[in-house]
Amino acid sequence: MGWGRRRRRRDGVGVLVVEGRGGAVGLRVPLEIAASYRARSRGLLGRESVEGAMLLTPANSVHTFRMRMTIDVAYLDRRLTVVAVRTMRPGRLGLPRLRARHVLEAEAGAMGEWGVRVGARVEIEEGSAVPDGGAGRR
Repeated sequence: MGWGRRRRRRDGVGVLVVEGRGGAVGLRVPLEIAASYRARSRGLLGRESVEGAMLLTPANSVHTFRMRMTIDVAYLDRRLTVVAVRTMRPGRLGLPRLRARHVLEAEAGAMGEWGVRVGARVEIEEGSAVPDGGAGRR
């Protein structure tokens, strides 16, 4: 059930696993998955904070109109490799990334703390419970 294969995704929860240095298994972060048009459209709009991260799939761009907080945005390719990371203040329109298939959103500063940077790989575990000692923010 790899994320690289095309299949219909569902809204739900999971765990984001950020690859550690040298390919070691790294951090585990609570994750919300927004796969339906309605969930992707709503995203983080109107929220004051987010526990962990939100994955928008499929997606290759985002905007922060009507958002209340600054967010980190990571664009992921079909193999869940990070192709770009940006910090976006409210009221901004992000440029589409041609290779991006998924977009990961979190509170500003979180991506750097987690080690999400260009070239890093992440994994998605769908339907998993929030891990003990998770690295979610606030």
